[in-house]
Amino acid sequence: MADRHNRDIDRQLAPAPEPLPVPCVDAHAHIEIVANTAVDSPEVKQVLDDAAKAGIDRIVQVGYSAEQSQWGVDLAALYENQVLAAVALHPNEAPVVADLEKDLAIIEKLAEHPRVRAIGETGLDYFRTPPELRPRQQESFKWHIELAKRSRKALVIHDRDSHDDVLSILEEVGAPEKTVFHCFSGDVEMAKKCIERGYILSFAGTVTFKNAPALREALSITPIDQILVETDAPFLAPMPHRGALNSPAQIATIVRAMADERNAELAEFATAISNNAERIFGSFAAGTSL
Repeated sequence: MADRHNRDIDRQLAPAPEPLPVPCVDAHAHIEIVANTAVDSPEVKQVLDDAAKAGIDRIVQVGYSAEQSQWGVDLAALYENQVLAAVALHPNEAPVVADLEKDLAIIEKLAEHPRVRAIGETGLDYFRTPPELRPRQQESFKWHIELAKRSRKALVIHDRDSHDDVLSILEEVGAPEKTVFHCFSGDVEMAKKCIERGYILSFAGTVTFKNAPALREALSITPIDQILVETDAPFLAPMPHRGALNSPAQIATIVRAMADERNAELAEFATAISNNAERIFGSFAAGTSL
């Protein structure tokens, strides 16, 4: 995954959006890729300051490897009140790491930190993982599900070209009470299955893309208490800046598009999904825990 991330940071940052009228939460970002530097660097602080100016005052920093998950925990510890962390091995990472058991042990230890509020992103990705590596990926997914249940923390799922198997494994192992489909990519039928099972659908900048009417239809039928919003920064910048470097500030653009799609009042909608984030991940306030 490192090569892909390095390519992404060479792009131009999307322009600052019009601020939201009320504060909101970015439920999934990779700030270290946006800033490509240490947690205490001015560049990281600038990403967080830019987000706050746009009304995005809370961010969930999400893990994809043992090393990067540690970075996320350090960030959440440094920026109390503003950042929480999720830790995991990404489904593309798990089948290829040199010592899977060692890395999983690191994730399990990090999950004990009070600023870690979710296990993710884990799941399945059949787009990048060949068939011969998928059983190892599936076993990693099951391990992360069990960790989420043991630690009583939310599960954050990466699901690419693998809807049926993700749903099947969740049924087989038993989904945690709080299960989030990060960057939801399914159609209405997939959304209905998730809604029925009580899963949370997190919508990213893809919901603004011209070629994504199925996503907008899924958004329109999802109950308000099962919706989150995310950037997946630095990926998936929303229209009209598709292809630019994404950052948490762009939640303002995505939330506006989502509210328009649902014919919802902007401030009420932003407040509702912020409340969802705090219900799922807990309070961002310093000194709090689940």
